Amino acid sequence: MDALIQDARTLFNVHFTARQMMSLINYEKELLEWNQKFNLTAIRDVESIRVKHFLDSYSCVLAWKANPPLRLVDVGTGAGFPGIPLKIVYPTMHVTLVESVGKKAMFCQHIIQTLGLEGIEVIQTRAEDLGQNPAHRESYDWAVARAVANLNILSEYLLPLVKVGGTMLAQKGESGPAEAQSAEKAMKLLGGKLKQLIPVNLPGVADDRFLVLVDKVAATPPKYPRKAGIPMKMPL
Repeated sequence: MDALIQDARTLFNVHFTARQMMSLINYEKELLEWNQKFNLTAIRDVESIRVKHFLDSYSCVLAWKANPPLRLVDVGTGAGFPGIPLKIVYPTMHVTLVESVGKKAMFCQHIIQTLGLEGIEVIQTRAEDLGQNPAHRESYDWAVARAVANLNILSEYLLPLVKVGGTMLAQKGESGPAEAQSAEKAMKLLGGKLKQLIPVNLPGVADDRFLVLVDKVAATPPKYPRKAGIPMKMPL
């Protein structure tokens, strides 16, 4: 864990209290245990979990620097990344985790209870359905997703959830810059405007990573997102 603490500090200026450290240790322990039964993540060894899950989650901090979101939605959170690690270091942030797979949503719920986290909820649904739900539509400062879908599809999942003046954040691999370029038309259609790409370097990880930031500059037209499954089949 020492390497994680140090890397989080030097790379992303993230500092942990003793209590937050305990939360991460417990989270890791539960993830390893549940993973044996439920196959929540392909990343199985402790070292990789720390770098590719925890540290990777904290790379989001580069996007907002000293001004973290008040309300964040994490779409396709899987086993809780990046939403739960971010909630641990920003206790006052309100976080909504969106996951359509039952066992993953159940694990997230379990972690929230185990760690005693408040102001965080898990919704088991599809992003497309949530985006048309008046209680969630255009109500978040930031919408984040990690490796969920190509950017032209992902924009249709995320941008409808972001309020005008807010930001969409996609955590991407080396295809990030090319995807961002080809998705600009889709972003514009949905009320977004490509803001910047931030390169991310994780220790011991060879492939390039990027944070793709898209500003929400106009309201999303009411017909988006389309029905569940359509964005994937017929990308904008």
